[in-house]
Amino acid sequence: MTNADVIIIGGGAAGLSASVHAAEAGARVLLLEKNEKLGKKIYITGKGRCNLTNACDRNTFFENVVRNPRFLYGAFGRYSNYDVMADLEERGLRLKTERGERVFPESDKASDVTAAWEKRARQAGVRVRLHAEVAEVLAEDGAVTGVRLKSGEVIPARAVIAATGGLSYPSTGSTGDGYRFAKEAGHKVTPPRPSLVPFNVQEACCRTFSGLSLKNVSLLAEAEGEELYYGFGEMLFTHFGVSGPLVLTASCYLDKAAGRAVTLHIDLKPALSADQLMARILRECEAAGAKQKKAVLGKLLPASMVDEVGARAGIDLTGKAAEMPAAERESLATVLKDFTLHVTGTRGFAEAIVTQGGVDVKEISPQTMESKKVSGLYFAGEVLDVDAHTGGFNLQIAWSTGAAAGKAAAAKVGEETTT
Repeated sequence: MTNADVIIIGGGAAGLSASVHAAEAGARVLLLEKNEKLGKKIYITGKGRCNLTNACDRNTFFENVVRNPRFLYGAFGRYSNYDVMADLEERGLRLKTERGERVFPESDKASDVTAAWEKRARQAGVRVRLHAEVAEVLAEDGAVTGVRLKSGEVIPARAVIAATGGLSYPSTGSTGDGYRFAKEAGHKVTPPRPSLVPFNVQEACCRTFSGLSLKNVSLLAEAEGEELYYGFGEMLFTHFGVSGPLVLTASCYLDKAAGRAVTLHIDLKPALSADQLMARILRECEAAGAKQKKAVLGKLLPASMVDEVGARAGIDLTGKAAEMPAAERESLATVLKDFTLHVTGTRGFAEAIVTQGGVDVKEISPQTMESKKVSGLYFAGEVLDVDAHTGGFNLQIAWSTGAAAGKAAAAKVGEETTT
């Protein structure tokens, strides 16, 4: 019969971190992964490049954590973004920092990140079993005793760390197993919802704009007049609606809509006040002279947006630019400052980068990630009700909470051995 001091369920970012830190602390560690390889979700992060953390300072990091940031203070303090970067570079993985302090492997290969963690796990003595799906976490008298696999095999252990992920990208194996384990242990689970996810929108023009990236624009998401999110940066039009950094970040706050209709207001010229924009439009009209009004809009917009913006502004684009009346100029300025789209939904868990919701952190020790209900049961990573903006923050949460759980589990079994 296989046995271990510590069993980790899930070989993603949190599971790899937990297994390494538990093994390096002296525990006999068994890592169970139901997929055919470890780190399957890591391979697709950052479009295959793996934005593995963010090189920001501590305050900026926590400003980017959307839910329950205080819960992470201890774990992040003991294994921070700089600790992760130092560990990987010491083991030969060259890193680079890009715009927004996003950290990537210099090779631009997510597989190199997984390989670095796998190598460290092997060196620490972690045993890995693939195609090993856990059906149940076993416990007696309020303490963990091991796990039962779907095959029926029982594996004894004195500590179990659930690092099973959430529901995002279910093709990678994130199917909500950890929520079930938590509920069976008596934990409250905040209903999961997709986050960092693109939006479907009502307007057909997005299909015409598909592939168009807008830079230096502002986005306001509101629900019946209440502001949900406001930001400045980049977004992308798609065949179904909108995506890109601004939209993904806005999706973190959709829960505040509470079922109300969500509207997006895009300011295409945020650097200009309404008066400055009106003056700019007038100058463009005068400069275009006898050319069609379409030429004026062409100076202010990407070509694919000209017809739609003209129609929204009620402008006959074939008329002479110099003869554009003040009312049309005002209408054009209004549309440029408030290009409105109506959200009909999100792209769901299949396209969500992370899951919002999860195991209620009030029932988890923030120092050790141990359950307050079942001794020896730990949770780490996306399965917890903690999530953040895009930019490497969510993977850092996985590395930090995984390390906290791994070290704590090893210390617990070590204490039991000596008593």
